[in-house]
Amino acid sequence: MNEEVDVLLSNPYLETLAFFSIAILALIVFLAIFEFVTRYNDWAEIKKGNVSVAMATGGKIFGICNIFRFAILNNDTILHSIIWASFGFLLLLVAYFIFEFLTPVFKIDAEIQKDNKAVGLLSMILSISISYVVGASVT
Repeated sequence: MNEEVDVLLSNPYLETLAFFSIAILALIVFLAIFEFVTRYNDWAEIKKGNVSVAMATGGKIFGICNIFRFAILNNDTILHSIIWASFGFLLLLVAYFIFEFLTPVFKIDAEIQKDNKAVGLLSMILSISISYVVGASVT
């Protein structure tokens, strides 16, 4: 069975399709986890035109995909890429909680829900920046 899978994945088109499919599926799962831990409904807020939520969610999407990019580049197999990307996502999630903890003056989620664009932008930049740090270390 492993030999057959290896033969299929030796085709660069099929390998790309496999990585793409898994990354999209993981993106959906990881976004659902982020949706669960935030105190607001991301997609309902975006539908209402909340730019801050859109920026924060966009940063999360970029961060997750960027971590997957590094995981795919630095690993030989799909399984290892998934493992490292999942670990990277956990670190991104931890960074989210640290960001909330380090701002005791106000609640990040509440400010983003109120469409505080400064907080939304900062959240986006944080997710993107942390994804580069995490990505560089997922080997």
